[in-house]
Amino acid sequence: MTNDEKRLAALRRLLAEAHERLALKLGFRLWDGSMVPAGWPQDGLAIAIADAGVLAALLRKPKLDTLLHLHIADRIAIINGSIFDLAAARPEGKVGKLARTIPKSAVFDVVRRFLFAPGKAPDAVSHRRGDEIARDGDPATNKANVAYHYDVSNDFYRLFLDEEMVYTCAYFTEDHGDIGRAQQDKLDMICRKLRLKPGDRFLDIGCGWGALVCHAARYYGVEAHGVTLAEEQLKYAQEKVERWGLQDRVTLHLRDYTQMEGEFDKISSIGMFEQVGIRNYPSYFTTVNRLLRPRGLYLHHTISRRAKKTEKAFNKMPAEYRALVRYIFPGGELDHLGMSIANLERYGFEVHDVEGWREHYQRTTRLWWERLNANRDKAEAKIGAERTRMWLLYLAGCSLAFERGGALINQTLVSKRRKGPSGLPLTRADLYRD
Repeated sequence: MTNDEKRLAALRRLLAEAHERLALKLGFRLWDGSMVPAGWPQDGLAIAIADAGVLAALLRKPKLDTLLHLHIADRIAIINGSIFDLAAARPEGKVGKLARTIPKSAVFDVVRRFLFAPGKAPDAVSHRRGDEIARDGDPATNKANVAYHYDVSNDFYRLFLDEEMVYTCAYFTEDHGDIGRAQQDKLDMICRKLRLKPGDRFLDIGCGWGALVCHAARYYGVEAHGVTLAEEQLKYAQEKVERWGLQDRVTLHLRDYTQMEGEFDKISSIGMFEQVGIRNYPSYFTTVNRLLRPRGLYLHHTISRRAKKTEKAFNKMPAEYRALVRYIFPGGELDHLGMSIANLERYGFEVHDVEGWREHYQRTTRLWWERLNANRDKAEAKIGAERTRMWLLYLAGCSLAFERGGALINQTLVSKRRKGPSGLPLTRADLYRD
């Protein structure tokens, strides 16, 4: 037997043992075309391993980052299914305990044959900005980080977003799969929570492609201002303002939010706060407070993580979180709900309402994944196969994180604190009236 044949034989034995002892609901296709277990249907859910170097890389650096590199490079692939199918096929019971029943001789044989085997190391992913989590928060760094994610291509985002290009959590008033309808319901719920009315000066921090400011001006009669650092988004939003004839009611600004001036009756931040960075929270909340009139309303919509028993434990970043920052959202950082509320109170706001939207974002990201996957060929033509795989993995991973509760999202409504009545209704019945 050649060395490669010996490696294949050792790997087949190990995978067959794992398949039986963990009661796996998927198979494996090796680089010689063979299936494990033998007789696994060719059209069954399986993990395809492209070359011996995959095992060598995972043994030398057994980290999530290695696995992601290999998947993005298409050296590990899911065939006849998706990452959602793979997640559903997760073994029942305690995986670690079951794995320890695999014969040590099978494990050792694979280690000794693959650890020092020649093989191609995982390629560096070409589309990544860096490993930064907390950022300096200066306008130039903010702009570069925003451009990395949002200036990919408007045409690319059209492949999976709704018609109005809303790239934040949708709101499902009932069980349906219409992303456009859910996004319109979300825009309207934001306007209702802020109690927007004709004549209000409204600021949307991180306005994206302009959907919220246009909706607020068109249907609620406000003087809307949007601020963004993404040039491609700004161009699209300006075209929308002109197309809808809202030039006298919507003003768009290409600048850092800290450079905004004036006073506003209502302010929203919808899916932008995640990119601020914890060390920059004092500047952020001070700026929002400065821009908001006394008893003006601010809607704080942001993704968060679960709190831990200690801040030290919370500050230990999970591997999947670091991967998200490395490949998708450079500079991003998530706090927990308690930290957000404490900071809002610390910097002069009164908290009125908190609503969790976790299950809404699970549905949203799943629908985005389905739409992008259906347009996969078009996406690859626009941004390349590698980056398309990265985006599909990101959207699926987010959906699974929200489904399992590893990621959370909340809308927190506050007012700029001063003595006396808040000015809000005594109940929230007004939010749900037709």
